[in-house]
Amino acid sequence: MRAELTTQGTATRIDGPLLFLERNVEVALGEAVDVLIGDEPPRTGRVTSLDDDTIVIEVLETTRGLSLDALRVRFRGEPISMGVGPGLLGRIFNGVGQPADGGPPVAAVAQRRVDAPAMNPARRALPRDFIETGVSAIDLTNSLIRGQKLPIFSSGGLPHDRLAIEIARHARLRDANGGEFAIVFVGIGVSYDSAEIFRRAMEDSGALGHTAMFLNLASEPSPQRLLAPRVALTAAEYLAFDEGRHVLVILTDMTNYCEALREVSASRGEVPSRKGYPGYMYSDLASIYERAGCIRGLPGTLTQLPILTMPADDIGHPIPDLTGYITEGQFYLHDGAIDPFGSLSRLKQHVIGSATREDHAQIMNTMIRLYSGARDAEQKQAMAFELSDLDRKLLHFGRLFRERFMAIEVSMSLEQALDLSWQTLAECFDPEELLMKQSLIDKYLPVRQTEGI
Repeated sequence: MRAELTTQGTATRIDGPLLFLERNVEVALGEAVDVLIGDEPPRTGRVTSLDDDTIVIEVLETTRGLSLDALRVRFRGEPISMGVGPGLLGRIFNGVGQPADGGPPVAAVAQRRVDAPAMNPARRALPRDFIETGVSAIDLTNSLIRGQKLPIFSSGGLPHDRLAIEIARHARLRDANGGEFAIVFVGIGVSYDSAEIFRRAMEDSGALGHTAMFLNLASEPSPQRLLAPRVALTAAEYLAFDEGRHVLVILTDMTNYCEALREVSASRGEVPSRKGYPGYMYSDLASIYERAGCIRGLPGTLTQLPILTMPADDIGHPIPDLTGYITEGQFYLHDGAIDPFGSLSRLKQHVIGSATREDHAQIMNTMIRLYSGARDAEQKQAMAFELSDLDRKLLHFGRLFRERFMAIEVSMSLEQALDLSWQTLAECFDPEELLMKQSLIDKYLPVRQTEGI
């Protein structure tokens, strides 16, 4: 690694979080820097842009009080890194990896660069195991697979934060002997109140013991929002591939990340692309999402569950649009519930029925098919069409399906959800109306309860 360099008197301007220098030294893109002024503690930054004449530095702390004439910049000769070690779990950090819970720094056993490249495709293994989130709308119809990257698209104003908490509190491995489980929870550009809600929810539920939290506040400089998911993923990679844990990374809200990316890009004077976002946003998001996966020969896995709000509820907006091209499906949070028709897990077929119970695939297909019929029956009812006996059964089923399975507050194990599915089918339909394998009906369908239909 190159020795440290210090330059003074080369700063030309400050624009928001960016510091512009004349290029009179040879430095590397992504190199860590210390911005020094007087006797003040150094302010950390990183080189984000280079050309023949200019070095652009993102200052991770405030640029307030910096004087162009007085400041010095020290180039460290290495990228920004963080210390990782066994003490990561049970701790709360800020967006740049510093302790935010009053505890000491993590006793590091290694230093890892936070902008590590995405996982080598040649080393990837096909994800084939199951993470139980405890949210029935996910586990029952679109299961989350270890090593998968599966975002949640949320309409504006919906309780995506509450969904993130529910998953963080209840997620677990189905196989108790399948290895250690851990959660890395990342709040990106969240309000102070939201950060406190996240903190209290994890502490009160006892989930903090197997969780590392990284909370970046909206009041902090935008470059910290760009660094927060990378810092958290660095910790997650250590937990997964050094300690052999199965790690679930929850990132909320990636829209705040993209807004920070747009802000910093505009400060650099870059030519904007769709809706003002930089043209490289696709590759930038891919550098985050593609750090999820399974590596052949290593026991751990890294699963990502990014949450993003759709501006103007537009699923064709650049943020959800580009995310959808990189990831393996999505969950669609709509009208306060996860919509099964807008949701898709492209890898679920690798575990449903094999890593889960034998009736899972049949239950999933039947419940969705009947709920689709219930939606059609509701439209007929709204238009005052005459309803058949089957229509009335479908209406009853639709009400029960929404109450028992779609609400994000509903939390139960997969076995409980499957058993409740059979109970719901028995309450609403005759066995011959289900169009399911008779062997499964004989084994799982309880005696039909006809009251209330």
